Amino acid sequence: MTAFLGVESSLTGRAWTGPDPEIQRRAEALAQDTGLPLAVTAILARRGVPAPEARAFLAPTLRDTLPDPRGLRDMEKAAARLLKALDTGERIAVFADYDVDGAASAALVIDWLRHFGHPATLYVPDRITEGYGPNVPAMERLARDHSLILTVDCGTMSHDAIAAANAAGAEVVVIDHHLGGETLPPALAVVNPNRQDETDAAPGYMCAAGVVFLLLVEARRQLREAGRTGRAAGPDLMAALDLVALATVADVAPLIAANRALVVQGLKVMAGRARPGLTALSDVARLNEAPRAYHLGYVLGPRINAGGRVGRADLGARLLSTTDPHEAAALAARLDELNTERRAIEADMQEVALDQATRRGLDAPLVWAAGDGWHPGIVGIVASRLKEAADRPALVIGFDGDAGRGSARSISGVDLGSAVQRLVREGLITAGGGHKMAAGLSLTRAQLDPAMARLTELLARQGAGSGGRRALRLDTLLMPGAATPELIARIEAAGPFGASAPGPRFAFPDVTIGFARRVGANHLKLRFSDGIGAHLDAIAFSAFDTPLGAALENHGGARFHLAGRLELNTWQGVTRAQLRLDDAAPV
Repeated sequence: MTAFLGVESSLTGRAWTGPDPEIQRRAEALAQDTGLPLAVTAILARRGVPAPEARAFLAPTLRDTLPDPRGLRDMEKAAARLLKALDTGERIAVFADYDVDGAASAALVIDWLRHFGHPATLYVPDRITEGYGPNVPAMERLARDHSLILTVDCGTMSHDAIAAANAAGAEVVVIDHHLGGETLPPALAVVNPNRQDETDAAPGYMCAAGVVFLLLVEARRQLREAGRTGRAAGPDLMAALDLVALATVADVAPLIAANRALVVQGLKVMAGRARPGLTALSDVARLNEAPRAYHLGYVLGPRINAGGRVGRADLGARLLSTTDPHEAAALAARLDELNTERRAIEADMQEVALDQATRRGLDAPLVWAAGDGWHPGIVGIVASRLKEAADRPALVIGFDGDAGRGSARSISGVDLGSAVQRLVREGLITAGGGHKMAAGLSLTRAQLDPAMARLTELLARQGAGSGGRRALRLDTLLMPGAATPELIARIEAAGPFGASAPGPRFAFPDVTIGFARRVGANHLKLRFSDGIGAHLDAIAFSAFDTPLGAALENHGGARFHLAGRLELNTWQGVTRAQLRLDDAAPV
């Protein structure tokens, strides 16, 4: 394909490609048929949306997209067991994962039970001392005092721990979304769209909080079928969509089908600032505008995750489920402090890991690094940084003595979770699991080299590492004067953007740099113009990690093609359009 704007090697070493000619033709036809801007119809054309469905796509509803909960195996049984425990006053425990998805899932259940005046016990395992998912000692302790245990965002592979809970007298219901094995654990019900025996129609794209939401929809249906109405039928589930939206984006679930509607509606709920925990966290993060998907993934999500990474594992779930504004403020402040601590640890680890991975080779099917004493709560973030730097699946492992624990992140089109599960089946690692885009594993030092060699082989078979750095795909050309807040609002209506739904990236051709200055440690702030009066501000994060920063800062009056995504920037109550700069090339 001919390089877009003739850019075969940009300042970051990438070729630029434009839209497929057929997609471009469809975008132009959509613009004529709908009256929408080409910047919007380019997105619709890429997503395969025909003109008659354009308006509905821009305003997704749960009524049209939400799967029927009864389409999932064990769903009716799980909801019925939860309602039985509610009616008979049984003690219920919620065992949750320590990430955002687990915290939001737990808060959904705790809030729902609280509506009926029924308290629940929250249990979140410590990442370092207990690891991921249910473990035998914790489940035995919970089973002594609770007759029902719900595991959320975990449990599908926890055969021994669930058997121990059963032996201690408790029944277990698993609500999860991680890839299932060939056999299911001995739980009363396992609700998981990624069970191996699920149908192709199961919503495997949902995060755990989305599956929990379906459980509560089914519980409400059963209550109504039993003749209960009003408050007796349960709380307003729409008010809980802020939690589902947060988890969906933070867990990098694909923003397709029902996930789009869940996030769109959830952002509206979040803007109402009714949940004390999210309100306090937004304030401590200085979020001074209506939340967008970006804020969920990069502002709120990391702070909630910080508790499970470097602090107390249950802080995130407690923040999301509290009804006390004072407690919320204290928890939010603590999570913000932990997030700052996490950043410092991450920076030190990242420098060493990137150097190690670079010496090993960033063009391999798998980019990986391992080190002694690396914090197990940070390895996943560093793996994400390696993935971004190399455009390859990445794995980072921290060793404590002979035991190593690692976290991996994948790229689109490469199923990492299934490859890690295969290593478990082949006996090459101690334990492991996950989903397509992320996975975790445990192994010994002796297993490290054979496991990495085999994982590299498995990922290469899926196409990882084939070819060089992926080209930068651009949707269309745009001029600075056209980039207005009104246009950005219309573009946002085609979102939310994230996993499996990348936001549009625009090329601004042949522009001049008005000013450019370094901000922070390695970011670049600049203003550019088309030379006929219109100008636009831009920000390039981590610009000085590549030749991009120095070239633009010392532009010397040269002209450039710029590429990036449009966003709104609110400062001192004024909202302006801004380009989040991804790349540039000299004219």
